[in-house]
Amino acid sequence: MPLDGVILDVDGTLVLSNDAHAQAWVEAFAAYGYEVSFDRVRPLIGMGGDQVVPRLVPGLDAEEGVGKEIADRRKELILDKFGSHLTATPGARELVQRMQAADLHLIIASSASEQEMGVLLKAACVEDLLDEFTTSSDAEASKPAPDIVEVALEKADLKADRVIMLGDTPYDVESAAKAGVGVIAFRTGGFSDEDLSGAIAIYDDPADLLQHYEESPLAQAVDR
Repeated sequence: MPLDGVILDVDGTLVLSNDAHAQAWVEAFAAYGYEVSFDRVRPLIGMGGDQVVPRLVPGLDAEEGVGKEIADRRKELILDKFGSHLTATPGARELVQRMQAADLHLIIASSASEQEMGVLLKAACVEDLLDEFTTSSDAEASKPAPDIVEVALEKADLKADRVIMLGDTPYDVESAAKAGVGVIAFRTGGFSDEDLSGAIAIYDDPADLLQHYEESPLAQAVDR
C-alpha cells in the first residue's frame, strides 16, 4: 500500500538514550531502597514506567505510592542529569527532512512526558522539524500495548495500512503490530535482529535507512 505518513518513536530511534533511561531507573529505584541492576532494566527499555515498575518490583504501581515516586524520580534524572548528555542517532535529522520532502505526515508516538519530549527532540536536533506527538498523558497503557500508536493514528487522521512506524525495540514492533502498523526497526536501541524479527525491515540507524531510502518501504509515499 502507498504511504501517507510515518509514526516515529524517539528514544533509541532518533536519540541514543536507552542506556541513559536504564541508568536513570537504576538510580531512581536505589533512591527508594531498591537494588535493581542495570542488566535487569536494560532489556525493558522501550516500555513505559507503567510496565517497567511492576516488572522490576512486583506490587509497585507507577501510578501511585512509592512506585509513582520512583517513576517521577526517573523523569527528574532524565531532565536534570542525563538529558544534556544525549546525542542524536546518526542521520536522524536528515532522515526526518527526507521524509518531509516526500510529503509524508510525521507524528511521534511516545510515552515520554511533554517535558521529556522537549529534551529528547532537542537532543535529536529535530525540535524545529517535529511538533506533532503523543505523550504519556494520551494513553492508558504504554508499549507494548497498542494505545500510543492508536492515539497517534487518530491524532494524525492516518489509516494503519497506509503508515509505517520507525522504532528500535521489540516493544515498538509489538505495539505497532497490535495496531495494524508495520515497523522499520533500527539497531540503535541495542536489541538483536532476532529481538526485532517482527519488523518489516531492519537498518543500522537512520543514516543507513537514508542511504537505502529508494529501496526501502518508505519509498512508497503517495504522490501528492
